[in-house]
Amino acid sequence: MRSVTHVSPAPGAQSDATPHDRPSTNGHSPSNTVPTLSVAQVGPAAERIVANIEKVVAGKHDVIRLGVTVLLAEGHLLIEDVPGVGKTTFAKALARSIDCTVRRIQFTPDLLPSDVTGVSIYNSESTDFEFKPGPVFANIVLGDEINRASPKTQAALLECMAERQVTVDGARYVLQSPFLVLATQNPIEMEGTYALPEAQRDRFTAKLSLGYPDRAAEIAMLSDQTTADPLTTLTTVSDAEHIRALIETVRNVHVAEAVKDYVVSLVEATRNHSDIRLGASPRASLHLLRTAKSAAAIAGRDFVLPDDVQRLVAPVLAHRLLLAPSAIVAGRSPENLLAEIVVKVPIPVASARI
Repeated sequence: MRSVTHVSPAPGAQSDATPHDRPSTNGHSPSNTVPTLSVAQVGPAAERIVANIEKVVAGKHDVIRLGVTVLLAEGHLLIEDVPGVGKTTFAKALARSIDCTVRRIQFTPDLLPSDVTGVSIYNSESTDFEFKPGPVFANIVLGDEINRASPKTQAALLECMAERQVTVDGARYVLQSPFLVLATQNPIEMEGTYALPEAQRDRFTAKLSLGYPDRAAEIAMLSDQTTADPLTTLTTVSDAEHIRALIETVRNVHVAEAVKDYVVSLVEATRNHSDIRLGASPRASLHLLRTAKSAAAIAGRDFVLPDDVQRLVAPVLAHRLLLAPSAIVAGRSPENLLAEIVVKVPIPVASARI
């Protein structure tokens, strides 16, 4: 991996108010042109990735499809489930399906922020500081058991996920596209875990849970994975340039004003619900719209329908909500409340293409 060198300011010197821009340090030059694809090409490309992942994660088509939807929406994915159900396998399979740079971070209580973002090290021969990039300088960053690290280390990902850049010692390093943080975590009630701060959860576009496989899938796993690891034979079905082209196509999907109003109405309803102490943020509105555009493109449409939004309300919004104590005592869940909100908020009557 190529290192980027910069000279730190002399003692007592004033630093710039705005960090200096630096090129990406993942060894690839950013492309100035992105190939143009039609919407009709998005669905088949996404399904190839889904089918490839299903070779190692069987019986979870909808969950895998959601993961690919988040990738094309330029989002980040949080997978929460008990140990041993295939969270890391799913993450690795997604990474291997795309010919992109991949780095894995095993989050532990002693992990430092500089272990994630990188650090400037003094070089006595050149008498300046050399920046040693951390594992976030990759297209896909797999954060394994993210909630086992301290909140300080978790916070090292905030700038990366929101702004796709890293600032170290006053220098700003731009991350390459595509950039996806795919994090796994165990339920917070398990020993040795830290609950993700609200600001961290809000930067994850969606949260999903794999759950236990059905009986047939588990029996098949016993047959397929006792003699060899299927991940070692998994081939790539796409690459970084193609993913960038798919993302650009998703960006251009049309959204009617009525659908935008519907998205905001759903999010506002979470802020005004008596059982919700903290509702969804404006960032949540943006993530909900982006994933709806991605879902529409995968379905072969160049416009978003209210149905696209409805299907994504729970995975995009549920992990951002904080329930009121009375709702927790009553056994309510964010998913239950969001289902009620979807029923109550009026669906746009006007055509989604207007």
